[in-house]
Amino acid sequence: MKELKIGICGWGNVATGLYRSLNEHAQIISANSGTNISVEVIGARRDNPKCDSGSTKIVRDIFEVSKYDIDVVVELIGGVDTARELILEAIKNKKHVVTANKAVIYHHGDEIFSAARINGVKVLYEAAVCAGTPIVKLLKEELAANNISKISGMLNGTSNFILSNMEEGSEFMSTLELAQQEGYAEPDPTFDIEGMDAAHKIGILSSIAYGTSLPPEEFHVEGITKIEKSDFNHAKDMGYTIKHLAVARINEENIELRAHPALIDLNSHLANLKGVRNGIEINTDLVGKIHIAGSGAGQESTASGLISDLVHLVNTMGSDADSFDQIISNLPLKPFAELAFQYYFYIEAQDIPGVMASITSLLAAKGVGIESILQKEELGGNLVPIILITDIFKDKDSIELQGELLALDSVKKIRSIRIEAE
Repeated sequence: MKELKIGICGWGNVATGLYRSLNEHAQIISANSGTNISVEVIGARRDNPKCDSGSTKIVRDIFEVSKYDIDVVVELIGGVDTARELILEAIKNKKHVVTANKAVIYHHGDEIFSAARINGVKVLYEAAVCAGTPIVKLLKEELAANNISKISGMLNGTSNFILSNMEEGSEFMSTLELAQQEGYAEPDPTFDIEGMDAAHKIGILSSIAYGTSLPPEEFHVEGITKIEKSDFNHAKDMGYTIKHLAVARINEENIELRAHPALIDLNSHLANLKGVRNGIEINTDLVGKIHIAGSGAGQESTASGLISDLVHLVNTMGSDADSFDQIISNLPLKPFAELAFQYYFYIEAQDIPGVMASITSLLAAKGVGIESILQKEELGGNLVPIILITDIFKDKDSIELQGELLALDSVKKIRSIRIEAE
């Protein structure tokens, strides 16, 4: 039986979830992997009344954990600056590191991985991206022979939960409050609903697949707060639904990196993933398109990802696996303004003769074609909604176009959402 001695830093929900899972699933872990994982020490600044640590050694200084006779430091304190210091201290003390902290990997990954290679230890972070939904080792190992042209998907369960409920007719704010009540969203949900959580995850996946730096260059990140439930009805009429997508794509000249709402085909695999589930689509040259879906948050799911890394570590100790030189891409990130999309436009305009002609004439003058256009029933106040799906044009022209449309006397409001191509 292989033995792995670990120290856990942090004693919140994720850490206690890991501790319970290691104890409750010890027989399964042992039977499936031939591994006995023992928690030797816990670094906790305070006790957690929700979890009894039994006879396990508790230290109040989390930086003391890596000085104990352990093989691995499991960093679960969250945040960036202190987590970075803690991880680098563990590496200096020749301890392997397993973490579920996406933010510290996103902001300091290159520095951390370099230090790990110099010190001959490994840093594993499967649970940092989509918790227990396996994607990191899939990209690194199972798909190692593939050219991966695109990675896209819903990488934030909170946003997907909110949008799924809005698709069923709920309002944004009431759904956000429900997500907070159910524990899917934090009391301050900004990180999720403004897109930064998904951006961190796609940045990490791009680093694995394409060798972009960590942190990456600044890229376009947009949240879901401007979407209204009526947009789902209009999108459905045209064969789409709305998801928050994070996308990394490569070609011979550059790399795309972005996270924003998008209309996607109603019949697509990602369109049918509801609730807090994460969904990822990977385009490969050898095995075609791969779809992965699973829970992207929660104690149990995150514990699954962490234990996956611990078992992997046992199986690769003494080898150079996960210690190879990182691929560094020389390709630049393509400026978001130069990307081209079809667009969904929701326009509220006065219900007067010639309003449709004035809008279509302006688009024609800007060289923007129209794939479809619908005028809906009057909203009241002599206002009518007009729904447009444009042909493809560059993003840099979209803001200018919206400004010129709003300058028309008859146009009172505009919303736009990009349409994701297959």
